[in-house]
Amino acid sequence: MTTIPTVEELEAQERRLVFSQFTYDDAWALGSLLVELARERRAPVAIDIHRAGQQLFHAALPGSTPDNDAWIARKRRVVERYGSASYLVGARHRAKGTTFEASSRLDPDTYAAHGGSFPLTVKGAGVIGAITVSGLPQLEDHNLVIEALEHFLS
Repeated sequence: MTTIPTVEELEAQERRLVFSQFTYDDAWALGSLLVELARERRAPVAIDIHRAGQQLFHAALPGSTPDNDAWIARKRRVVERYGSASYLVGARHRAKGTTFEASSRLDPDTYAAHGGSFPLTVKGAGVIGAITVSGLPQLEDHNLVIEALEHFLS
């Protein structure tokens, strides 16, 4: 059973998973790694990498649906607005005894603080984009992204 990470653990992931640079080739390699990990698990996910408003990578694996692309867009907008992982934004609200939907006052059809979108942070530049997975329960989406980033950056 997967334990639910604390806000502090999620913040530590963001501090640790930082790139020295992020190129088009990095997007392809990281996205391809995520596809490989998802295929090993037969995970019915869609995968997306955006940088500065441009989609650099997208893949839809068997079992994913157009709805996953809508979830990707909603989770990515949370990263773009808050500069933090979508799961972390939701966890911060839960830690305060509320929900993102209740306290953010943002349209839930546009923003979703559910796990699966993680900021692409470049040292010296800050958050430059997001990597997003949709199709699994939110913590599993988040953990799949973290696993790929840890492998890619090691």
